[in-house]
Amino acid sequence: MRVAVVGGGLAGLTAAHLLSRAGADVVVLEGSPRAGGKLRRERVGDLVLDVGAESILARRPEGLDLISRLGLDDDVVHPSLGQATVWTRDALRPLPRSVMGVPADLDALRASGILGELPDGRSVPVPDEDVSVRAFLEPRVGAEVVDRLVEPLLGGVYAGHSDQLSVRAAAPQVLALGADPLAAALATEPHPPGTPVFAGLRGGVARLAETLAAGDFELRLDAPVRVVTRTGSGWELAVGPTSAIETITADAVVVATPAPATARLLAEAAPAAAFALAGLDYASMAIVTLVVDGPLAAEGSGFLVPPVDGTTIKASTFSSQKWPWLAEEAAGASVLRASIGRRGETAILHQDDETVVELAAADLRRAIGELPPVLASHVQRWGGALPQYDVGP
Repeated sequence: MRVAVVGGGLAGLTAAHLLSRAGADVVVLEGSPRAGGKLRRERVGDLVLDVGAESILARRPEGLDLISRLGLDDDVVHPSLGQATVWTRDALRPLPRSVMGVPADLDALRASGILGELPDGRSVPVPDEDVSVRAFLEPRVGAEVVDRLVEPLLGGVYAGHSDQLSVRAAAPQVLALGADPLAAALATEPHPPGTPVFAGLRGGVARLAETLAAGDFELRLDAPVRVVTRTGSGWELAVGPTSAIETITADAVVVATPAPATARLLAEAAPAAAFALAGLDYASMAIVTLVVDGPLAAEGSGFLVPPVDGTTIKASTFSSQKWPWLAEEAAGASVLRASIGRRGETAILHQDDETVVELAAADLRRAIGELPPVLASHVQRWGGALPQYDVGP
């Protein structure tokens, strides 16, 4: 069976890997000059670093299972056990244990100084209809919990906003807390010590996509798919630049592209699906990577930032303190990343790289103190990268 996979990101490459292992003749059609999607490595100074996603969830089996199937088990690494923090009220403050921002330890929350007052939990019946994360939580735990604890986490995961993201789709663990989320969160047991939340790969998690891309299938780059058409015996795909369209035939098609592109491709073949996908919005953001000449003046693995504080960056990762393998490779230098941009906040992404680096570095200095001299920097813009799971019907 001949299968065409449209899109050479992680989803498309994984589909191609599984299909080829099952005996299919697979071609992957990627419209850009490189495969891997949001998994990407670039050279920054003397180091080769992830400039997109840097880890996978270790508490779900799918990612680690795929790594194992690819023979990369020996290169699996976990972050150092550093304290996560929130930069708010002019200080880095320890982030207490929570369920997606809903406090699970009031003593630790009090000691952190993140909130002006401890929340008073209230029981409010759970609505039958879908609502935003803020609409669900604010009447039950108060606005300050949402502003300073929930919003930073949503920004880090989705680059979105609590008043737009669906509690059902974006924060089901919050919805599962029920009518009195604070009481339910306080009753949860902490994960056993040493249980890793995230996993990466020595050398960078982008190696996962690179290994998949070298699989037993045909991978065509700079091969945008223009039209997908059903035929009597299968499918035809119009591929390539408009001046030199090529027709590829297949028995089956896997579409593994972002929603807007998928909607265009399926407009004729599956109009109902195309209509639904066309309504899905995406957020843009950027990752600023700095390599500095010496240790950082802060411990831990990084920090989140509440948008209510009005900073440029929304999070920072102290990568060489988070990943032991990177500390070894950095050989005395430090690597840190800053995330910039949320849904609807794209003006800074249009600035030149030098300006973006300067703005990020200024926030970092305010948060952690003076930085060692910058040896190298890199700005990776991810336009339309993160789907926004808005309130649904």
